[in-house]
Amino acid sequence: MRIVIDCDPGNGVPGANVDDGLALALAVAAHPELTLEAITTVSGNTPSALGFASAQTLIENLGAEVPIYLGAERALVEPPERWRTHLDREDADATVAGTWGSTPRPRAAHDVPRTPAAQVLGELVRAHPGAITIVAIGPLTNLALATRLFPDFARNVARIIIMGGVFEVDGYPVDTNFGVDPDAAAIVLSSGAQITLVPMDATTTTLMTHADLDRIEQLDTRLTRALVPTLRPWITYSARTRGIGGMWIHDVVTVALLLDPGIVETRNLAISVDLLPGPTRGRTVRWAPDALPALGAAPAPIEVVTSIDNARLLDLLTDTLDAHG
Repeated sequence: MRIVIDCDPGNGVPGANVDDGLALALAVAAHPELTLEAITTVSGNTPSALGFASAQTLIENLGAEVPIYLGAERALVEPPERWRTHLDREDADATVAGTWGSTPRPRAAHDVPRTPAAQVLGELVRAHPGAITIVAIGPLTNLALATRLFPDFARNVARIIIMGGVFEVDGYPVDTNFGVDPDAAAIVLSSGAQITLVPMDATTTTLMTHADLDRIEQLDTRLTRALVPTLRPWITYSARTRGIGGMWIHDVVTVALLLDPGIVETRNLAISVDLLPGPTRGRTVRWAPDALPALGAAPAPIEVVTSIDNARLLDLLTDTLDAHG
């Protein structure tokens, strides 16, 4: 299966979430079952340029060769200031510096391609209709731009796996990926592409603890030696600030379900995105297909992940990293 991962990685960045890097590592380790054709970055968890540096450093440390492309620096419409204030924790949270301590930081980016991510996505999908699956684990700005630039994008892409959206998770009226760029989320979800949505309602039932990471560290491969130090501080930070004993591994689910669909359960639901001004802008709304006739014009149902087998997910992750050597 040929995939592209569109992401906002923060591995090595103090205060930034690191599950993008875990998803990237799983995709690299799963070769040849998965072929990672390219990585594209978008502003979300980290600004796009910083995410590019993080992805480039991680991929080089993993010993992989995957082209990486710089994507959108800001949302289609949404001002970045509110989200950047929330997401850029290094300066805002005094506990971050001590937690990350000597964790290796991303190296300065080099050899940045001139072609923007949205164009790369569109051209790759057009050149290989029905063959490219896009794993989108950041805001959907690059994908929305690709649909504008290439009207046949939604028809030609094999599938889009999206980590985003939240329905009923206490304290999260809006998730980061859709909140940073709600207009892009609405465009992609209504594009007509074959979509699987992996919302926070399911991913917040996942958990990776230090003990789980110990299992991975004991594999002692080049890949795990590069990956583990970038995960440790976020597990500590997340366990302390969220009181969950570890970290949610939202993004890795999107790659894992391609390797083992049985890890998740799904349901077909109609999904819309709230675009009205206010604190719930970017909120996702769901309803069952049998409710559609009463609602008139409504979005076509898409596949939505409703539950995740966390033990099976962790076993798949560890076993795949081990097999990669």
